[in-house]
Amino acid sequence: MPIADAKRTERSDDHIPQDIAILIVDDEAGIRDFLHRALKKHYRTVEFAACTREADRKRQSSHFDLLIVDICMPGRSGVEWVQQLRESGCPSDVIFMTAFADMNSAIEALRLGASDLMLKPFRIEQMRNAVQKCIDNRRLSRENYVLTRQVAHAEGSGLVGESVSMQTLRQLLSRIAAAPSAVLIQGETGTGKELAARAIHQQSGRSGSFVPVNCGAIAAELIESELFGHIKGAFTSAHQARLGLFAYADGGTLFLDEISELPLPMQTKLLRVLEDGAIRPLGTEQDTPVNVRVVAASNKPLDEAVSEGRFREDLYYRLNVLQIQVPPLRERLEDIPALLDHLVSRLSDELGIEPAPFSQVDLQALQAYSWPGNVRELKNLVERSLLLSMSPAELINSNANHREPTTGYPSSWPLKQVERAHIEQVLAQNGGNKTRAADVLGITRKTLDRKLQSDDLHGD
Repeated sequence: MPIADAKRTERSDDHIPQDIAILIVDDEAGIRDFLHRALKKHYRTVEFAACTREADRKRQSSHFDLLIVDICMPGRSGVEWVQQLRESGCPSDVIFMTAFADMNSAIEALRLGASDLMLKPFRIEQMRNAVQKCIDNRRLSRENYVLTRQVAHAEGSGLVGESVSMQTLRQLLSRIAAAPSAVLIQGETGTGKELAARAIHQQSGRSGSFVPVNCGAIAAELIESELFGHIKGAFTSAHQARLGLFAYADGGTLFLDEISELPLPMQTKLLRVLEDGAIRPLGTEQDTPVNVRVVAASNKPLDEAVSEGRFREDLYYRLNVLQIQVPPLRERLEDIPALLDHLVSRLSDELGIEPAPFSQVDLQALQAYSWPGNVRELKNLVERSLLLSMSPAELINSNANHREPTTGYPSSWPLKQVERAHIEQVLAQNGGNKTRAADVLGITRKTLDRKLQSDDLHGD
């Protein structure tokens, strides 16, 4: 069963079972049958085992979100079994049961991270409350994680604008939102590809979270663990088990930005996940089913990367079932007044600054500029305008970063020299800031660093 991210629902005879997989481990047949009958109508999968050996066999073929385990059983005790699971990195929640409660049992249960310790005999409502508490805690933990990432990745513009291209884009996003197929979003840096992905998720009806990840910002040696998770001891620094981003996005949408930066070995593994609907955390041979819609994005044509051998053709076709093109700002200059109102309202509230009204001269200057950094660059200009109390027209006219070059490079220069000169120019225009320079150049920070090293250029 997929990793749980179910929402708490009102209990009623006709409610939909929550998408949770539970394994009951108890040597008493009466307890197993009692719990199985009581829980199966509330939770999607409820299985049972009479001993830890049988439980191990079931765990080899299925993933369980919650283990309900008796402490005292013949052979390995429940505590010994759970301790071995914890040492191997098992992330399942645990509820212990016992008919012989004492302080030592309670301490040991807490040490192993048990969610609850149930004293036999108990009422079924007590057990259901304990199970629901586990589900709620798991959901809150994931929501907190996802919200933290969303705040870090938040864009400031929204899909604002009434140009024909933006109306067409919004209509297309609405039409494809409910489909389970993968989506490929293409567009220049700063156009709002993540916002388009969020719009798809919000209209999809999927109950899980939207989880964004920048493939170009994660080191190649860490990306498999970041996406798929790992068990304790999977590698030298894996001191504890960790869920991957696919697990956090279970039931929702995983947004893979800068997909062209994904290393080739990881492209193979991503293709397998898309085809099989299951992930394999680092350090284990056991697959875990996941229900995740993948939305990928690239600021450069992926078909060119395929032609150059940098991107797998089969993965390209698997991702390119539905393709979205986000237009650059220079092709929808009529949207600038609406974008300006939106950004000024939002940023003035955030900064606590009373905005000055913009003039027709400001609008003319903004609409005469080509916006290589697109909406992200417009947001940056509005923020500087508020902080410096300067009009957009003044900033555009005074800042070399917002001037079009009047001459090209000598035709006798080799391509490498032209590239070097252009990188130097963009770095200088951005005060040596590599991140901003990479945005303007339309490449990742990692690619820029590689070019800087090969050319012996420097930036902050």
